[in-house]
Amino acid sequence: METIKSSTDISFLFAQGKRYSASCITLLVYKGREQHDPRGRVAFVAGKKLGNAVWRNRSKRRMRAICQDIGGPWPGFDVVFIAKPSTIRQKYSKVSAACELLIRRSMDECC
Repeated sequence: METIKSSTDISFLFAQGKRYSASCITLLVYKGREQHDPRGRVAFVAGKKLGNAVWRNRSKRRMRAICQDIGGPWPGFDVVFIAKPSTIRQKYSKVSAACELLIRRSMDECC
């Protein structure tokens, strides 16, 4: 799985990507960055406002596992998973279902 590490790429996605939100997670989706990996790329963001390092690391691990469970990364798409305070408090199955619904909605709108 190729992750997006460049702050320039992340900033671009925050500016140009389409935002899809649920109660426990937000996704930024952008289609069409041909010069990067055609298999798709992902990033996982947990801001400092939401908690300490333990909370942020736990939420990123959860988002990575969910991404793999629902079939990511997606060909031709850059996807940023953004944690919310309830990302850890909610059951894993609920967060996973919300992510799957958001991904399905984003793919339907883009294609």
